[in-house]
Amino acid sequence: MPYKAILFDCDGVLVDSEPLALRLLQEMLADLGWHLSAEECETLFIGKSTKDELQLIQARTGKKLEQDWIDEFHLRLMQSLRQKLVPVPGIIPTLQAVQAHWGTHMACASASEYRKLHLQLEMTGLLAFFDDRIFSGGDVARNKPYPDVYLKAMSSLGCAPEDCLIIEDSVTGIQAGVASGATVWAYDPKHRPAPLLELGVQRTFNHMQELPALLQLH
Repeated sequence: MPYKAILFDCDGVLVDSEPLALRLLQEMLADLGWHLSAEECETLFIGKSTKDELQLIQARTGKKLEQDWIDEFHLRLMQSLRQKLVPVPGIIPTLQAVQAHWGTHMACASASEYRKLHLQLEMTGLLAFFDDRIFSGGDVARNKPYPDVYLKAMSSLGCAPEDCLIIEDSVTGIQAGVASGATVWAYDPKHRPAPLLELGVQRTFNHMQELPALLQLH
């Protein structure tokens, strides 16, 4: 393959955290009087930092929320992750194949805060694949859907955007990846390719174990 580096989003791509986070958020928003279906919650918040969406939550609930609400969300989410988090099916052999080919030219770049990223990768046995090549959207000027976190990761790896492949699953993340100038492929386990392709992804795939073959690694 022509790519010199591969960058992975975390939530929904490496770890199966999104259902846990969305369920908790749906519950906490209902407590504030904003009742959303699971589909509505996914559409509004998937791929985004809850902290970055605080203004939207306040506008919809009519309640002024302080940092302690965000802190409570993160505390309860961490508890849920510690109890229930698992890797995305097929990701471990996929990362093994990618690492065998690209070595350290692979990174994790997510909208989530660094502490959560590190914990999730550690808990699921994925941390060793990335070591210090973990990049948080909370540590750059603009989080996804802006490309800043991906550009920072590419710069750290010493690779130009046109030489990088990004694996994403959310609208927000895809927008960030496309804006970075890299090639973006979408992991699409729900088999909904049309809106993802419209965003500019060059390929979709439905099972993570398909990725090594698509990368011509075996």
